[in-house]
Amino acid sequence: MLLTPGPTPVPEFVRKAMADTTIHHRTPEFEKIFEQTRELLFELYKMDEVVMLASSGSGAMEACVTNLTHKKALTINSGKFGERFGKICEAFEIDYTEIKNEWNTPASVESIVEAVKNDKDIDAIFIQLCESAGGLRHPVEQIASEVKKLNKDIMIIADGITAVGVEDIDTSNLDAVITGSQKALMLPPGLAIIGFSNDAVAKIEKKPKGFYFNLATEIKKQKTNTTAWTAATTLIIGLKEILTHIKETTGFDKLFEDTNKRAEATKEALKAIGFEIYPKVPAKAMTAVYTEQSNEIREILKTKYNVNIAGGQDHLKGKIFRINHMGLVEDYEAAWVVNAIELALDELKVRTFDGTANKVFLSKMFKA
Repeated sequence: MLLTPGPTPVPEFVRKAMADTTIHHRTPEFEKIFEQTRELLFELYKMDEVVMLASSGSGAMEACVTNLTHKKALTINSGKFGERFGKICEAFEIDYTEIKNEWNTPASVESIVEAVKNDKDIDAIFIQLCESAGGLRHPVEQIASEVKKLNKDIMIIADGITAVGVEDIDTSNLDAVITGSQKALMLPPGLAIIGFSNDAVAKIEKKPKGFYFNLATEIKKQKTNTTAWTAATTLIIGLKEILTHIKETTGFDKLFEDTNKRAEATKEALKAIGFEIYPKVPAKAMTAVYTEQSNEIREILKTKYNVNIAGGQDHLKGKIFRINHMGLVEDYEAAWVVNAIELALDELKVRTFDGTANKVFLSKMFKA
């Protein structure tokens, strides 16, 4: 049972769709699929423009940094992926300022507003909606709202790789929102998607940059239902399939609601058996808990209960574990995981098993 926060399991009906006959990307047949997929992405994103890139999410992060920073970037580092925005700036010798927090601490609106007030060169802010290194949710929408009051021309770029498809994001003040195929969209890795505001598109077109990641070229092509370079045909076919399935069965709003309920129920179940939730503001995409026995618990889960969850990175290696809530996770799967964790605690002689985790999970998940 794969419950790591990406890659997530790919549903069988999606795998079957992607296993069909290969379609050339410069044909009317594929252009129709591309058009239908774009329409579904507009419904999901609720933004003015959307592009698909044959890359991982990091490629989309690079594209946004290079195309939307014309003077100076402000990056928010509360984990591995916030750190990555700064590393991209360094790689391209783009001037930037970094606000750094512990991995369980969200960015404060005040610190970002103060940074913008004190540095008139900042024209782009890069931040995670969900920083998956610690399962943290940043107050991105509030930050964007306050920054836009100061200067509407500052671009707000949000890494939504573990947020798009998980929750209903308010994109009204966001200029770019990034995601990747292997997270809540339940596809294999290799496809990145970016939603844009009209202001972001205008800025990109004003000063095009790059070659493969030249977003001006890509936006122009994708408006005509094709790509500048070779399209990730199989992944786009899969994306159309999964988005159509969600729209026609649960609907996006119901998916967001169910994911939120599952996240809350899991968090309460783990707290009930003695765990400390790691981030100060938890994201809905995953539950991250602090424990010095993370490695031992994960090993028991994998070898004895057929459950694969994620651990921590860098200074959090062996200190936290993370349980995925993204995608079409079944309620019984989430219940099995918290039950297995309680059984692991019993095996480690931390706590005698009495079924508390499962009881709390089920009561929170299905309470009328």
